[in-house]
Amino acid sequence: MKKGLLLLITTLSLTYSLYGQTTPPKGHPNPVGPGWKSLFGSDLSEASYPKGVWSIDDGGVITATEDKTIWSAVPYDDFVLDLLFKTADGTNSGVVVHASDTANWIPNSVEIQIADDYAQKWAESPKNWQCGAFFGHQAPTRQRVVKKPDEWNRYTITCQGKMIYIVLNNELVNTIDLTKFTSAKSNPDGSEVPSWLSMPPAELPLHGYIGLQGKHAGAPIYFRNVKIKPL
Repeated sequence: MKKGLLLLITTLSLTYSLYGQTTPPKGHPNPVGPGWKSLFGSDLSEASYPKGVWSIDDGGVITATEDKTIWSAVPYDDFVLDLLFKTADGTNSGVVVHASDTANWIPNSVEIQIADDYAQKWAESPKNWQCGAFFGHQAPTRQRVVKKPDEWNRYTITCQGKMIYIVLNNELVNTIDLTKFTSAKSNPDGSEVPSWLSMPPAELPLHGYIGLQGKHAGAPIYFRNVKIKPL
């Protein structure tokens, strides 16, 4: 009887930790061991992308020559995504999650912004367009956590249910509750939503593809060590 009760308590505790509220991460995980895998495969064989646009070099660095997105081969639900990225002068890119329509992903997904916040055009942009933002919707808690161009940064993005947690360079910079974003016109803080984001985030399907935006706004972006752990 006691063993049965202990098993029940353990099972309920595990279920709560997996499907209930998530404790916001305090830093980056160790992306090795059981459950972790490369999102795109070591040679991009587990990715969907336009041939001739995306490539991976001998050092594992992934980059693109055009503004085309590379997608995971399969959709995901809850997961932890861990990766390194490096900007150039003026970079504006992003990590795309919950993309239910990869052909028309901009209104049908969540974009976690990557930007060279030291470039004037992005430094002067709305704060919810800067690095670590839920693009067009919610600014990071602090600006310029991203490093200057040509230095490697680390992102850990945890998606669990309607919650998304963004850790940039070992700092939790954004906690996103999608249930609060019920309008395609205005954000909970009263700021205006860009017109091209026409789907209220609260209504987005959570089962979707994961993508990396390519060479956008004329500036390159570089990624490596893109790992995922489904939850």
